[in-house]
Amino acid sequence: MLDKVKTQAKQSINDAFDYEKQKWDKSHKVPVFKVGSLVLVSTLNFNNIKGPKKLTYFYVGPFLIGDLHGINAVQVELSGELQNKHPTFPESLIKPYQPDDKELFPFKEYKFFNCTTSGTE
Repeated sequence: MLDKVKTQAKQSINDAFDYEKQKWDKSHKVPVFKVGSLVLVSTLNFNNIKGPKKLTYFYVGPFLIGDLHGINAVQVELSGELQNKHPTFPESLIKPYQPDDKELFPFKEYKFFNCTTSGTE
């Protein structure tokens, strides 16, 4: 009787694990960051950005990717007022930089930081 309960519990745990793995695999996308590409960095955890928080940019950049640390962390080459920050960010706080179309958004302004983009995109 006890062995039957143990095997049923193990089977339930395995079924739950498989179900959660399927949900994760369906929604998770593998990051496609490469050394030398441009990314935007989230300002979610930045405390030194001046002005009211609700008026600050959600993302700043673009910054060049200097190195990849595994598949979940990226080291960027920071410049400007962010130069004193630690340059490694998890992939959840960065996103690929894609320039906007100037015809669709003629008055949109960005806060760009100086980054050397020699030979990239």
